[in-house]
Amino acid sequence: MNENFIQLLVASVIPVLFAITVHEVAHGWVAKKLGDPTAMMLGRLTLNPIKHIDPIGTIVVPLVLLMLGGGMFGWAKPVPITWENLRHPRRDTALVALAGPVANLLMAIFWVSIMAISVRMGTGLDNVDLFLYRMGEVGVLINLVLMVLNLLPIPPLDGGRVVASSLPGPLAWKYSKIEPYGLIIVLLLFATGYLWPIIQVPMASIQTLLFSISGL
Repeated sequence: MNENFIQLLVASVIPVLFAITVHEVAHGWVAKKLGDPTAMMLGRLTLNPIKHIDPIGTIVVPLVLLMLGGGMFGWAKPVPITWENLRHPRRDTALVALAGPVANLLMAIFWVSIMAISVRMGTGLDNVDLFLYRMGEVGVLINLVLMVLNLLPIPPLDGGRVVASSLPGPLAWKYSKIEPYGLIIVLLLFATGYLWPIIQVPMASIQTLLFSISGL
């Protein structure tokens, strides 16, 4: 491992762990507010990343992709939601699903702010400034990837749940039958190189807007 890779790995750990952690906690927190305490009862409403780590999706896959220079991709253990507990199931399902991507957008804004601060610090701590800037870059990237990816209309991704909750009952039932194959569809899109072009345009547009607002 060369020095640049080690620096990138160290700068990536905190942004990646908290991107997936806050995403999942947001689902559980909104579900609790809307009537379902399942995540709270199982101890998943915590920012402790260990509670949310999926060994394959959170550690192995991102690390291998980082080593191969293949971009950012991964997942955490989904927060358990008992959808029947929600007070208004159709509406609340969409709100719970949207909570994760909204949390990622807010974290992307936070990391853009870190990048802007590191540029403007002017303290002479060049290594510290550069490390914060790199950490911010990773934070923006991973959060925008998670946000846009999860908004794809493929069950069980968040976008798929939003679509299902907005369809009439019979159509929603037929649409939800895709769910067992959703992860396979996403992995096939990723493996064949089609996933990145699909999410790149909205990601780039949001990133450009955030950088423009922050003066980067």
